[in-house]
Amino acid sequence: MTRDRFQGRFESRGRLCQAPRCAEAGEFRAPGVRPSGFDGPGEYRWFCLDHVREFNAGYDWFEGMSADEILHAQSPVAGWATESRTFRADAGVDGMPRWADFADPLDAIGARAAGVKRRAAGNSEWARFTPQEREALNAMGLGGDTDRHTLRRRYSELVRKYHPDRNGGDRSYESRLQRVVEAYQLLRKARVFA
Repeated sequence: MTRDRFQGRFESRGRLCQAPRCAEAGEFRAPGVRPSGFDGPGEYRWFCLDHVREFNAGYDWFEGMSADEILHAQSPVAGWATESRTFRADAGVDGMPRWADFADPLDAIGARAAGVKRRAAGNSEWARFTPQEREALNAMGLGGDTDRHTLRRRYSELVRKYHPDRNGGDRSYESRLQRVVEAYQLLRKARVFA
């Protein structure tokens, strides 16, 4: 594989240099008359190597800007200060949804945030359970923030899921069902749920 000596060279594919009275191949692109914008990168002008060098020597990106605009454009954080429309105070206007309008039916975002807050505060939700109770909660797929109502609902779901009568007589889930029953029996008597 041979590498091209000049970065930015494109195959001309029959394009000629757009400089007046030049018959060389137009292999190097330069900003065109229509600038980059919403519709894409704009139109390019195509030049030969000598003319693109001449164009680049005279090109001034800051042309037409005030001193303050130039200083702002040269800032290392330029462009980061813009606010996303979703998080602005006027979001929700003109059909743009607000962040608060998004549904979180599984409480995936809220539950995670609550856990982060608890850890930051130093309150471990698991500290109120004994090691055996923690193991039982894990067997049932529950977290340390479980209450009595959640425990009962989860137990009911798992019994229906693993019971042979619900699985066409398949007894392969019997050991899993036994672990769930034992875990529930331990947890329902736990001091935390009293």
